[in-house]
Amino acid sequence: MRTPSPALRRVRDQIHSGGVGAYPTEGVWGLGCDPLDSDAIARLIRLKGRGADKGLIVIAAGIDQLEGLVQWPARESVREAMLATWPGPVTWVMQAADGLPDLLTGGRPSIAVRVTRHPPVINLCRAAGSALVSTSANRSGRPACRRGWQVQRCFGRQLDWFVPGPLGGQRGPSEIRDADTGRVLRAGA
Repeated sequence: MRTPSPALRRVRDQIHSGGVGAYPTEGVWGLGCDPLDSDAIARLIRLKGRGADKGLIVIAAGIDQLEGLVQWPARESVREAMLATWPGPVTWVMQAADGLPDLLTGGRPSIAVRVTRHPPVINLCRAAGSALVSTSANRSGRPACRRGWQVQRCFGRQLDWFVPGPLGGQRGPSEIRDADTGRVLRAGA
């Protein structure tokens, strides 16, 4: 693995210190933090004005970063279907590992996870050494930000870090599927 740039090392330090920030994902700008830091998650939820019972998506640079966050489906066909969409813009809701923060899962036994192919997010997750929370950068009920300047206008100095870069070419948020049934819970853009 390459050594992160000085800018990404500063972001990594902010993440490890409980910071909340923004970064470009496949289709919209995302807000993120350490998925195991309940205080950072609570702050992110307050910034968005989002209900704590909704749960959040976690995004990773590789499958290895999901260890300790998920319980893999027992059926081989389900695992194969998931892996066929990764890396890519498909989020899967699957059984959560024990002991995750309730704010992350919305108090449910499941968690939504995605392995990205978008280089800025891969570099960010690798620099952080972990998966990250990934929720759209917007106030609850408002459209997701599609430009960095929109994120800055909406959140400004409330963010601890900001990773510039392009979106990944999708027109909106990722598709979400249920790992137990394969059913599409939210259509992708």
